[in-house]
Amino acid sequence: MVSESTPLLDEVSRHEEIYNRFSPARKRTIVALVSWSALVPMYASGTFIPAIPQIAHDLNSMGSTISLAVSLSMFAASLGGMTCATYSGFYGRRLIYLASIPFLTLGSIGVALSHNVPEMMVWRFLQAFGTSGGMSVGAAVIGDIYKVTERGSAMGIFFGATLLGPALAPLAGGWGAHYASWRWTQATLALAGFLTFVLMLFFLPETSHPGTRGIDKTHENVESAPKRWTWVWLNPLAPLALLRSPLLMLMTFVGAAISIAYYALFVPIAYTIGAKYNITNEFIIGACILPGGIGNIIGAPLAGRLSDRVVIASRKKYGINSWRPEERLKAALVGALILVPLPVLLSGLITQYVDGELGLVLNLTCFFINGVGVNTVLTPLAAYMVDIMHSRSAEVMAASTCSRAMILSVAVAFVLPLIKLYGVAIIDGIISLIGWLAFVLLWVAIRYGKEMRGWVDIGFSTAEDT
Repeated sequence: MVSESTPLLDEVSRHEEIYNRFSPARKRTIVALVSWSALVPMYASGTFIPAIPQIAHDLNSMGSTISLAVSLSMFAASLGGMTCATYSGFYGRRLIYLASIPFLTLGSIGVALSHNVPEMMVWRFLQAFGTSGGMSVGAAVIGDIYKVTERGSAMGIFFGATLLGPALAPLAGGWGAHYASWRWTQATLALAGFLTFVLMLFFLPETSHPGTRGIDKTHENVESAPKRWTWVWLNPLAPLALLRSPLLMLMTFVGAAISIAYYALFVPIAYTIGAKYNITNEFIIGACILPGGIGNIIGAPLAGRLSDRVVIASRKKYGINSWRPEERLKAALVGALILVPLPVLLSGLITQYVDGELGLVLNLTCFFINGVGVNTVLTPLAAYMVDIMHSRSAEVMAASTCSRAMILSVAVAFVLPLIKLYGVAIIDGIISLIGWLAFVLLWVAIRYGKEMRGWVDIGFSTAEDT
């Protein structure tokens, strides 16, 4: 029987056929490649944190000064992420990977050879800029090759694999700083950057949907197409215009609040857990971050799969042509309410008031639960933004992620000085309140998301083209 919805159903089905361009095995290879590319910047950041005391000693500086490099790298990642996303929408994903990764290798070599703080800051900026496209462009690649009912699971695998970086990097960075040198760790990153370039060059295909790149649209008229490849200057800040949508700005604040509740535990760890429990070995300090990373790895794929199940259930209940993307965000509520803010609050109290081995074990447990919680929120959040802005997925991911990083860079810069001034219990208590704010904002998005999408039209996706 033919109904009024039949043409729409046919259109949705035809659109989903485009996701069959690559075989399941090829898709897994692509996910592995973009996950590796996004893992490297996480590794670069994670290896730096446990080495901060040694870097400060070698460069005749203070830990609080060297910690500013973390904030600086977040700013560089913000700028670079938007640049990569903008150009990936015009020239395609593959070219941008090949153009940005060499900056990682060059920056890592520069950091390894630095003799003073200004030198180190400049090269750290370049290093972070070169790694910045991994998350935004990688998430866009996932959106290119997986349909909406599979996207959350794939995004979860992407985030889970990517977050091997934060899980293993502090351990490797601490080992390198204590038993070798932080400079050797940076040299290893340079080698990883070169390896990434080679892998992308030989194994990553272009994943953008046919005819959707800016250069494709420019050359639609064959007669007017240039005979040779030309460079087009684009505004790298253009993705920020997407944040004029109140809904996307709301999602950015959610991501920022959750990220603050994560990084505020780990960036000052040498001066909180390390100082409280007399841990001076950088390798052991790095090992203390490991439970949070393991939590990340477990939480991301679980949250992605759960969010897909929510979407599938919604389509069964309301019909395939019913567009209710906010349903996916329901998978993030438990993480935002319990798993992220509560461990931060407890960790602050434990660090200040519980001594000895018991205090350390309880803190590590809090780190693990917080790590699980962070990605039960961020994974559905990323999949949701790709769902509602599919044609500009890299740009919306960059705008949100990079704006989040700018907020985070400012917040993180104040964490250690405030902890020294007011104590870890008070500051972690305040940070846990920021985490609970994320839950409130998520609830608002789920309840009023449809209306908020109508407030400002920035080209939101529909059931037929997501």
